[in-house]
Amino acid sequence: MSSEVLLVSAPGKVILHGEHAVVHGKVALAVALNLRTFLRLQTHSNGKVGLSLPNIGVRRAWDVASLQLLDTSFLGHGDGAVLTPEHVEKLKEVAGFPEDCVDPERLAVLAFLYLYLSICRGQRALPSLDITVWSELPTGAGLGSSAAYSVCLAAALLTACEEIPNPLKDGEAASRWTEQNLELINKWAFQGERVIHGNPSGVDNAVSTWGGALRYQQGKISSLKRPPALKILLINTKVPRSTKALVANVRSRLLKFPEIVAPLLTSIDAISLECERVLGEMAVAPTPEHYLVLEQPTCEVGTLPPCYRHKHHDLKRMTFSEMFQLVSGSSLT
Repeated sequence: MSSEVLLVSAPGKVILHGEHAVVHGKVALAVALNLRTFLRLQTHSNGKVGLSLPNIGVRRAWDVASLQLLDTSFLGHGDGAVLTPEHVEKLKEVAGFPEDCVDPERLAVLAFLYLYLSICRGQRALPSLDITVWSELPTGAGLGSSAAYSVCLAAALLTACEEIPNPLKDGEAASRWTEQNLELINKWAFQGERVIHGNPSGVDNAVSTWGGALRYQQGKISSLKRPPALKILLINTKVPRSTKALVANVRSRLLKFPEIVAPLLTSIDAISLECERVLGEMAVAPTPEHYLVLEQPTCEVGTLPPCYRHKHHDLKRMTFSEMFQLVSGSSLT
């Protein structure tokens, strides 16, 4: 067990095209933001493990000895273990949470417990440590705050337990893990995302792990080569949303109205592919016409059925004309 203080950070993300459709196997194009989540891990020997999340008012601590006595066989083995709703219910018992808890504060605690118990149980004894996580990302705004949180947790715990090496050399202010280590971080971060969201696509944690601009489809990740500099205006409505609830709602509508919703997913996929083509051309010889294509609002504004739209009275009052002016070349979160 490493005894050093670890400082880790990971970026948020914005999905340019393919949101929601990516959960159903379609292409998504996403870019990392210059807004980050930060984590500080300090090991000690006081027999406690502590979690502090000042942005959302969470501060919890557990006795390591009590956690050590838990039967953690339900967690499975390795980053590829299948996380079931029954596993999440057992985690709620460990945390002392009611079965129906869905608030983001408690889900963040459950994700921490899952990653801590799963990654660290390979040690001779569970480690005593304190973790503090703070962020520049608003929660519930669709900017990947939970993914950045999960990536930071996975990277810090894997490093502290010496499952991956600390890439920081003497005299360096910052460093980056190897591709192989990033793969492992991403796999564990995806498990943390599953605790929080149930059935995430994996695109958020991938962008938060690798950064840059990525193409994502069914777990296959590729970097967009030399993407142009994009100025993205993020408009925070201050209306929080639950990704888990939105994803479940779209899935429910797809099952109920497949002839209606499936073609919409195909249309969103076509938009993503067109954007990918334009970005590829811009890497060679950008023109003003390329930017005009990128600045067009997607069909997610005004034209999608209610299963995709934001369900808040403040947003429903806006006319389509107002929303067009608002989101052209921007992202409404």
